[in-house]
Amino acid sequence: MKNIIFNEVKKILECDFALENPKDKNLAHFATPLAFSLAKELRKSPISIANELAAKFQEHSYFDKVEALNGYLNFRLSKTFLNELANKALQNPNEFSKGEDKTESFLLEYVSANPTGPLHIGHARGAVFGDTLTRLARHLGYKFNTEYYVNDAGNQIYLLGLSILLSVKESILHENVEYPEQYYKGEYIADLAKEAFEKFGKEFFSEENIPSLADWAKDKMLVLIKQNLEQAKIKIDNYVSERSYYDALNATLESLKEHKGIYEQEGKIWLASSLKGDEKDRVIIREDGRGTYLAADIVYHKDKMSRGYDKCINIWGADHHGYISRMKAAMEFLGFKADDLEIILAQMVSLLKNGEPYKMSKRAGNFILMSDVVEEIGSDALRYIFLSKKCDTHLEFDISDLQKEDNSNPVYYINYAHARIHQVFGKAGKKIDDVIDADLQSLNQDGVNLLFEALNLKAILNDAFEARALQKIPDYLKNLAANFHKFYNENKVVGSANENDLLKLFSLVALSIKTAFSLMGIEAKNKMEH
Repeated sequence: MKNIIFNEVKKILECDFALENPKDKNLAHFATPLAFSLAKELRKSPISIANELAAKFQEHSYFDKVEALNGYLNFRLSKTFLNELANKALQNPNEFSKGEDKTESFLLEYVSANPTGPLHIGHARGAVFGDTLTRLARHLGYKFNTEYYVNDAGNQIYLLGLSILLSVKESILHENVEYPEQYYKGEYIADLAKEAFEKFGKEFFSEENIPSLADWAKDKMLVLIKQNLEQAKIKIDNYVSERSYYDALNATLESLKEHKGIYEQEGKIWLASSLKGDEKDRVIIREDGRGTYLAADIVYHKDKMSRGYDKCINIWGADHHGYISRMKAAMEFLGFKADDLEIILAQMVSLLKNGEPYKMSKRAGNFILMSDVVEEIGSDALRYIFLSKKCDTHLEFDISDLQKEDNSNPVYYINYAHARIHQVFGKAGKKIDDVIDADLQSLNQDGVNLLFEALNLKAILNDAFEARALQKIPDYLKNLAANFHKFYNENKVVGSANENDLLKLFSLVALSIKTAFSLMGIEAKNKMEH
């Protein structure tokens, strides 16, 4: 809708301008401060310029009123124009708010948790954000692929194997064992130990078999991680292995060397990242010739950036903040644009239950499992809450609030609006097809504003994607639901003279809720269960 209005106004005014959304819809649905930017050039007051501009829109079918106010040019949309958009939306509900196919392409890498344990609640935030960003991008017509980078090599994988070995020796073979400073614990390790013992037998459990044991356990964990993601309605297109990039390390080092991105010192190879804004240089190859995590990540990112996407996006945990500058430095040395690698940080999550800190999982050892929270509040509530605040801000929430069936629970409140609309149609004994020909001319100003809001979803989605500010979608839904409930309480629907107009209006509200919820990975309910 916004694009249609912008293009029409531009055609008439024959110049560029900014089109804004005023808060007070009774004043205007759209406005432009164009007169202020023309004032200096034309040597006239903004008020007189705005009056002249308004005169160019006499009797335009798109607008009920175009008027100048304090130098602004205000546009109020006509019922006829809004009805045309409503008809188009209701006739093709699956296409509602979709964007045209675009050439711009993205590769999103997200979650990428080490396959050494189940996903915890910190992983869940980035996972939900990434999945929703993907759904949104594809809905708007972008080419958007997703990937999970599996850290299936290095010390953490060896530790996984060692932890299982020690668990077998202590719990099953009843040997005295000495645990290292760092190891994996929790019931899932004990479960893996039992399964491994049944599979491999007593003779297998020696230090020399730790790599094989680790490899087996890593595959088991990856299956579990995929199940955890599926519980929250998250599907990732492609899983790539760190190990598969081993052969590309030397070629990457050569390329970095050619571009003066690395140097040798103290028997190590360093990335000269301080030349590109990092606070200091970083070791990428140790004295013993082994690569660091950073080396493996550079090889992987070189591959990603070489695949022809317009932009590669990573979602990382907040603890990776310092990693950004060194990774972008490496990409610049390799000949890529630093801006073509976009990093989104997912901040920490604090979880409460009835005002008290949520209990750590015995199964996981020392963190809260994503699967436990999904089981307790459902994936819809989990997804909503993780999208309700900007990804890079700290999030604290009490799961008990999301189990309430009242207005304090936003998921319930929005769903109640959707279900209420279905209920009203049921009371009236009508379906959408029965009201689709209504012309909406009887709507009062509040009804017109509610219709405008329901039809404005696409603009919200575009803003949310471009700013990577997905909280704009739940904010929009809360506001839409609030305005619907208010309107419903103030206007008789079933049996009224303009019943069909109101039902048609409501069907647009329901379509917006259903579409936006679907992009958030949430199912809109037709009936509330009490």
